Amino acid sequence: MANESFTLIVVPDRQSEVRRFRLRRAWVVQALIAVAVMVVISGVLFVHYTSVVGEAHENPALRDENLKLKSEISVIREQLSHVQGTLDRVERFDQKLRAITLLSDPQRNLAMGPTEPVSAPGSADNQFVRSAGQESPQALLGKLDKLSAEATRQEQSLQELQAYFSGQKSLLASVPSVWPTRGWVTSDFGSRVDPYTSERVMHAGIDIAGPHGKEIIAPSDGTVVFAGLEGGYGNVVVIDHGYGIKSRFGHLSAIRVKPGERVKRGDLIAAMGNTGRSTGPHLHYEVRVNGIAQNPRKFILDD
Repeated sequence: MANESFTLIVVPDRQSEVRRFRLRRAWVVQALIAVAVMVVISGVLFVHYTSVVGEAHENPALRDENLKLKSEISVIREQLSHVQGTLDRVERFDQKLRAITLLSDPQRNLAMGPTEPVSAPGSADNQFVRSAGQESPQALLGKLDKLSAEATRQEQSLQELQAYFSGQKSLLASVPSVWPTRGWVTSDFGSRVDPYTSERVMHAGIDIAGPHGKEIIAPSDGTVVFAGLEGGYGNVVVIDHGYGIKSRFGHLSAIRVKPGERVKRGDLIAAMGNTGRSTGPHLHYEVRVNGIAQNPRKFILDD
């Protein structure tokens, strides 16, 4: 079988000599196999070339789509941050409103002041937006769900407050919810070192520094129950706002009201000064509820 052969006869034309070529069968088989291999390789190369050309056309489109997705995710992150900041402000406002309801509703037997501290922006509870730069769209959607749930909770809380305040207009008018003056808070409510004795004592209000003679206004409606000198406080005005709430204003340079006078929120009552035990022009501002000193900041809504 290995010696079998084929004879190939070639006739160029009528007058030319006929030529015969003897081909061994093994050579023919090998040639056919070689041709088949070349055809297969050519087919694979063609398919690969077609695939590469297709990917080359698709890559710009994919890049554009990826850039678009990154841009959309960036917008979502910004919206998340904005919504979270808004919810933080609503939470603080909600807590201050609840402080008002808790201090003057004895029928509900509620305690004084907010029930729990407010988380400031950037705290552990509110930092989940910051890490969004490395998060997948699915994670961002999860955070949106969390924000939606938080917004629903805040809405329910504010609805409760709205229902409570609907019949409490006089209470709202009586709560010292605005700053009596603007300036620099040089000493806050709480324990501090006395500037005269250097001993640590309780500071029952906040000190707001400003220019001598700066106007002091009533932070809410009420009746002036005292206007005059009072020891180390110098010139003092005390306003009774009702519901057990009184405000005190010390170190005044001038008093613009008299005892028994009714005042409204925003009315001029005094001028900033340096009378009594004072190291410079400022207002000492106190809020007391049933005689107990409270941090005035928790009543102020216009931070």
